[in-house]
Formats: sequence, C-alpha cells, structure tokens
Amino acid sequence: MRFRVDVAADVDSIPWPQVFSPARGVAYDLIRAQDEALAVELHDHGYAGSSLRPLGLSSPCFRGAGRRTGVYGASGDGSVWFGSPVPRVAAALLAGIAGRTEIRWGTVALRVRGVQLEPTPDHSSGEAVFSTVTPVLVKVEDRFIHPDDPRYVEQLCHNLRHKADVLGLPNDVEVDVVSSGPPRKFLVQRAPRHGSTVQLRVQASCSLLDALYEWGLGLNTNQGFGWIR
Repeated sequence: MRFRVDVAADVDSIPWPQVFSPARGVAYDLIRAQDEALAVELHDHGYAGSSLRPLGLSSPCFRGAGRRTGVYGASGDGSVWFGSPVPRVAAALLAGIAGRTEIRWGTVALRVRGVQLEPTPDHSSGEAVFSTVTPVLVKVEDRFIHPDDPRYVEQLCHNLRHKADVLGLPNDVEVDVVSSGPPRKFLVQRAPRHGSTVQLRVQASCSLLDALYEWGLGLNTNQGFGWIR
C-alpha cells in the first residue's frame, strides 16, 4: 500500500540539508504513534532478521515553487508520499497520519491538506517502467555509483533480489536503464549521499513489481530516496 499526503509549507523554501534528513524520523514517528514495538524493531534491527526496512517515502515535492539557485523551493501546494509492501508497516504509517494536522519536516511545518490512497498499477505482464521522483542510491563497497557505471545494473539487481528475499517473493529480476538524471549530492545528517533519478524497465514477478512500487528502489528508501513516481 502507498498513499499521498497533500501538504502546504509555511515557508517558501526548505534548507538543502533538510530535504532528506528529516524523512526517516518522520516515518518512524508516524509508526511509533500506532505501533511502538514495530518502530523500535525497524529502527534498531530492521525487518524479519534483515537490516532492510521495508518502507519508503519521498521528500516533499511542491508545485508552483519555481527554481531558484541554491534553494529548495516550497509552496502551499505540495505532497509527500509514503508506502510499504508489508501490511503491518503500511497500516501503521496510514493510521499515524490520520487526524494529524501537521507534519514537522525538520524546522519546516507542513500543514496536512488531505490523504489519498494510490492504487497499485497492473503489473500482471511481468514488466514495468519505473521513473523515480528522488535519486536512487546504489553502492559498490563504500562508494556510491551512478547509472553510467558498468556495475550499476548488477548492484541494483542485487538490491532488488535482497528485497524479494526479505519479503519471501520470487527474486528473478532483470533491469534496463532507459534514462537517468544528472548525478546529485545531498547531505543527510552531515553524511553525503550521491544518486540519480532514473527511468528503469524492470522485469520480475507481478508480486515483486507491486512490492517495489510500494517500497522504492535502491538503498535508503526510508530516508526518502528511490521513490517511484
């Protein structure tokens, strides 16, 4: 399950270091309000004996904010997405946002204007073209790599198979990079994160494609990266 929270910012920009840094705390806060044990498990250990956290979200996306050099523009017309392929996690996220009038995104107040469930597309063909709103993080050893790296597809497939194994789903997957955005660097709690938005053609089981749509692609999806449009 995934859902969109429509929000209005109380400022016209968000400091760049706060674009992604608050995301994980926001997600755990929503879960903790409904299921404290689950929030502790995900934060401290991961899920089902794995270090992976099966949840995703986006950083706030705003319409009508315009582009300004050195500023992440905000407006009164924005959205934040949340999702998880695990019913218990998804239910806690959705229940956590119910009745809230505000999300604190770092120092910025996001007034909640509405919540909308998003239906999962039909993946019965076993193929999907996924475009991401936020950069996908892929690593080789301790180095982030971008789609032009010859190991990118191999490493991303490894990540997707790991997700499938954690969820107990078929892990056969093939990926082709259709297009990609420019390399971007973000600071998350002072640590650099390098990634690119991508459009990918993914071949996998219907159940895994559904799960990826609700979870996201690559590393650090619980920090707002790899969210699928």
